[in-house]
Amino acid sequence: MALFGRRKKQQEDVVEVAETPTLPPPPPTDAGGLRSMEDHRAYLLEQIEQLPAFGQQILDAIDLSICEDIESDIDLPGFDNSAMDGYAVHAADTVGAEEGQPVVLAVVGEVAAGGWSEEPLPPGTAIKIMTGAPIPEGADSVVPYEVTDRGSDDVAIRVPARTGQHIRRRGEDVTEGDLMMRTGERLGARTIGLLAAIGVDKVMVRPRPRVVVLATGSELVEPGRPLENPAQLYDSNSYLLAGAARADGAQVFRVGLVGDDAEAIKQSISDQLVRADLIITTGGVSQGDYDLVKAVMPELGMTDFCQVAMQPGKPQGFGLIGEDRVPMIMLPGNPVSAYVSYEAFVRPVIRKLMGIEPLFRPQVRAIATHLIRSAPGRKQFARGVVTTDPGGRRRVTAVGGHGSHLVSNLAKANALIVMDPDVDQVAAGSPVTVWLLDENG
Repeated sequence: MALFGRRKKQQEDVVEVAETPTLPPPPPTDAGGLRSMEDHRAYLLEQIEQLPAFGQQILDAIDLSICEDIESDIDLPGFDNSAMDGYAVHAADTVGAEEGQPVVLAVVGEVAAGGWSEEPLPPGTAIKIMTGAPIPEGADSVVPYEVTDRGSDDVAIRVPARTGQHIRRRGEDVTEGDLMMRTGERLGARTIGLLAAIGVDKVMVRPRPRVVVLATGSELVEPGRPLENPAQLYDSNSYLLAGAARADGAQVFRVGLVGDDAEAIKQSISDQLVRADLIITTGGVSQGDYDLVKAVMPELGMTDFCQVAMQPGKPQGFGLIGEDRVPMIMLPGNPVSAYVSYEAFVRPVIRKLMGIEPLFRPQVRAIATHLIRSAPGRKQFARGVVTTDPGGRRRVTAVGGHGSHLVSNLAKANALIVMDPDVDQVAAGSPVTVWLLDENG
C-alpha cells in the first residue's frame, strides 16, 4: 500500500484579463485604401457626445445652445402704460379741441415710469405722464406734449384724443405662458434681451467646449521671435486653428510649440487632458520619419489613423485619449490642409459638443466664373471667392493654386469650392458646390 496517495492537481485560479478597449470598426476604404470624407466625418461624430447642460447666466450664455423650453411667467407689458410723454386723459373730455379753441383741463398730478397710484383719474381732469408710466384707472388716452401747451396747473389741448391712443396694453407683446425659446435654439443678443425682459437671469445650456490646440514640429518658431536659420518658419497653424475654434464658440487654449520629440509630445498631450473636451493637433500624422504624433499617440489611448480621399487633407488621425477618453483630432501640418480638415471634421465635432445644429457649413451652388481644374479620384477643395449679383445669383472665382501651403490665398477666400472625386474640371458658366465660410447656417 502506498504511503502517499497521488497528489491532487490544485485548481488553478482563474484570472480574468480585461479586454483592451478599442475604437469601433473603421469605415470601409476604396481600392486604394482611402476612406471617403463623408465616412470619416460620420465616424468621428458617432463617437462624440454632447456636453452635459448646466445653468449659466444669460449674458455668459450668448451663442450657446439652450437645453430647455422657456415660457414666460409674466405678461409683457405687465400693465397698461404710456407710449409717450404727455397727459393721460378721458378721450371724451377732449372732444372739440382745435388749434384756435383748445380744451383746457385741470392737471391733478404727475406719474413717472416706475410710479404707481391706485387713485382713479376724475373726469374733466388730466395727469402728466411719462413714457412707460402706468395709465391711471379711468384714463383711456394719452395726449402727447406736442399738441398741448405743456401746462402744469392746467393744460390746453389743441387736438382731440382718440380712445386708446398712445397706450401700450398689458400683454400685447408677451402673454403669461407664451413659449419664448425652444430646446436647441441658440441664445443671441436679442433673445437675451427678451429673456431679461421676462425676468429670466439663468438658463440651462451646453457649455463652450474647452479646446486645446497644439502644433508639432522642430522647424516651427513662435511669431515675434527671430528665425535662427532659413529652414525655420513661423507657426501659423495653431493660430489659424485656435482662431477658427474660438470663432465657432469654443473656449480655446493654445499650447506652446512641441518639437519632434516623442516623450515631449506624450507629456504635452497628457498635461492637457485635465482641461480639455477636445484636443486638436497639427503635424506629425503623415508617413515621414519625424511624424511622431502618429507613432506615439497609440500609447496614450485608442487611435485611428487613415488616409482620406480628399485633397488637401489626406492624412488624418483620431483618438480617445486618457482615462476620460478625451477626443483628439490629429490634422496634417500644411496650413491649408489643416484648415480644410478643420472645416470638414473639427468644426462639426465642436458644434455637436455644443448641441448646435446644423453641424455643417451651408452648402450652396454657385456659377464658376472660369475653368476650374480638379484631379479626379479624390474630393478636391479649392479656395474661392463667392459674390452675389444684383439678381441674387452666386458666382465663384477660384483664388490661387492647389498648393496646401498657400496661406495668403486662404486668407482671401470666403468659400471652399468642393469637387467630387469623379470631376476633373468645372467649365466656366457651370454650377459647382461651395461651402460658405462666413455663414453658420
